[in-house]
Amino acid sequence: MTATIFALCNQKGGVGKTTTTFHLARAAVLAGMRVLVVDADPQGNVTTVLGGGVDEDQAGLADALSDRSTATLEEVSVNGIWDGLNVVPTTGETLGVVRDELVLAGAGRESRLKNALEAVREDYDLILIDCAPSLDQLTINSLTAADSVVIITHSKLFSANGISKLLSTIDLVRAHYNAGLKIAGFMVNQHEARTLGGAHWAGQIGEAAEARGVPVLEPPVPKRAPISDSMEAALGLDEWGGDADDLAAIYAGYIRTLPKGN
Repeated sequence: MTATIFALCNQKGGVGKTTTTFHLARAAVLAGMRVLVVDADPQGNVTTVLGGGVDEDQAGLADALSDRSTATLEEVSVNGIWDGLNVVPTTGETLGVVRDELVLAGAGRESRLKNALEAVREDYDLILIDCAPSLDQLTINSLTAADSVVIITHSKLFSANGISKLLSTIDLVRAHYNAGLKIAGFMVNQHEARTLGGAHWAGQIGEAAEARGVPVLEPPVPKRAPISDSMEAALGLDEWGGDADDLAAIYAGYIRTLPKGN
């Protein structure tokens, strides 16, 4: 069975895409999966925490996508911080340059990441693409390459309001580049269940998901300090100690329930 590819998306920054990618990767490794994380965000944050000290001049995703390089994903991948994890890194400003290059590229530009991943997906059980907080050519490439999208959102006004634009982009990608693209679900991050706003906007997100016939992943991820603190320390929640085990169980549950298999 080839790897299932998930793109973790929201054009709004700060909703926890990188944090979610980090903890899902840890949960998958603990489940015995061979995992590849693709850092498709020019900020390179997931590379910083999962790449185990990647040099600034390390070849990465930009090299595998650029017309000016012959590098493959296999050649640019690095060992991650845990056994069973590899990372396609992003360092420096090169991915931003390649993003601009893709805007001017001709036919086939939307499929460059898909084509690159096809050469390595037999080597993995799960591939996670940490998307940029935008709807640019890097995100279009990520959606074209993915089997499914996980929409990361907050239960807050501006996060909920941005979902319709992302859904429209997903529809366009389905129509033109990836007819089989599915929405695996909405993942509500940093949820504050006891606030009126949190409850209201979680309800709005639920209605939007129901209208599209896609699930809201349960339970929502609560707003708890160990989630971000452990990532910044490059430690899984199971390694963090204290009361973080219940949080680790949430991500483990997601890994069990997200659709897999090709």
